[in-house]
Amino acid sequence: MTKNLKKFFIPRVLKEPWALARVGSIFFAIFVCLFLLTSFAISAIDQTKRDETYQELDLFADALTFVQSQYVEAVQPEDLIYGAIQGMVSNLDPHSQFLTPEEFEDLKIDTEGKFGGIGIEITIKDGLVTVITPMEGTPAWEAGFKPNDRIVKIDSTVIKYFTLNQAVKKLRGKPGTEVSVVVWREQDNRLYSFKLKRAQIDVKDIKDVKVIDGTIGYLKLVEFREDTPRDLDRVLVDLKNKGIQSLILDLRNNPGGLLTRAIDVTERFLPKGALVVSIKSRDEKESEEYRSNFGNNDTKLSMVVLVNDGSASGSEILAGALKDHKRAVIIGTKTFGKGSVQTVLPLRDGSAIKLTTSRYYTPGGHVIHNEGVTPDVVVEPNANVAKKSLEQEEYVEKIFEQVEGKKLPEVPKPAPVEKKSSEDVQLARAIDLLKSTAVYKNIKEK
Repeated sequence: MTKNLKKFFIPRVLKEPWALARVGSIFFAIFVCLFLLTSFAISAIDQTKRDETYQELDLFADALTFVQSQYVEAVQPEDLIYGAIQGMVSNLDPHSQFLTPEEFEDLKIDTEGKFGGIGIEITIKDGLVTVITPMEGTPAWEAGFKPNDRIVKIDSTVIKYFTLNQAVKKLRGKPGTEVSVVVWREQDNRLYSFKLKRAQIDVKDIKDVKVIDGTIGYLKLVEFREDTPRDLDRVLVDLKNKGIQSLILDLRNNPGGLLTRAIDVTERFLPKGALVVSIKSRDEKESEEYRSNFGNNDTKLSMVVLVNDGSASGSEILAGALKDHKRAVIIGTKTFGKGSVQTVLPLRDGSAIKLTTSRYYTPGGHVIHNEGVTPDVVVEPNANVAKKSLEQEEYVEKIFEQVEGKKLPEVPKPAPVEKKSSEDVQLARAIDLLKSTAVYKNIKEK
């Protein structure tokens, strides 16, 4: 059959130009038919999905009508709709949230880096409001809060199954006002009660910059904010002018911040064109790869990066990229594991949905979310963390059994103590490693 078609079409196409047009018309017609059939099939699938959604919306409308007409008290329609959206979004994952107009405004204030509170970054983990990290120099830091503390009571309210927004709202307030907070600390297997005075929280991105033993630069990166890359450039120039030959980048208790600025900081330590992070979404068209595009990359300094369970999000991107590219030695403990991207989608009435739209992957393809970054050299601090053995639901209930109705002693505020490098085992290990590397280089050059 194929040979017969060739015998018919090819000679006539060569000899008669009108035949070429006819052949083109035939193939065009076939293409149009296939396109229409495919479009109809896709439309049918989409219509089926829409019909299923509308059926579920009918169910929701029935429930809404019953509540409005038969609930014991009159409820405002806005409260019902807000509650429904909140339930829908919070059922997706701990980081997706519905924001009322007031909460949306509070979120905008967050990005400015100044607010009244106690100075902790929190998330929802295992169904509990959990401290990611206390910010250094804040009331929470001075009181002795630790990463992974579970907040179970604020003032007189037991915050069982609270949303993130509800917890944040109760913790924040005017500077100078007091707030009581009860936490469950797993490693001690006990509850602690704190009474704190709220303060104006001014977030500083870089602090504690110094030179150790004449040749080792040290800087603590607290958070990724708008000016962080520029501040980092200034600090690195100053350290190099002081003659440093290696660098310790301390990301412990760094909760992240602005994704773009975390990428900007990372690319300063990688060769131009190196992959920094992949962001994969449900829609492949929305997935992205970010590569180093900085013109003055610093790839010569020997580096150690310090991390712990309070290192999250942007700091995990930085640590994961430097680890996978073998640019730095990562020392400390496994990071928090917050590797998802939330997009804030404004709604028509001034409210918004903060929705998880993608996840981070390191250059080596390792997922960060719920996994964290494992250090090259694991160095535990001075305490061992006890693991929970109960099933999750029993675990949560067990904690709240001890909270409700129980009077708890206040934890005395620890006296501020200036830590020496030798007392910080993770920092001490980093210093020893860089000293050893310097000695090895000198031996090789001789």
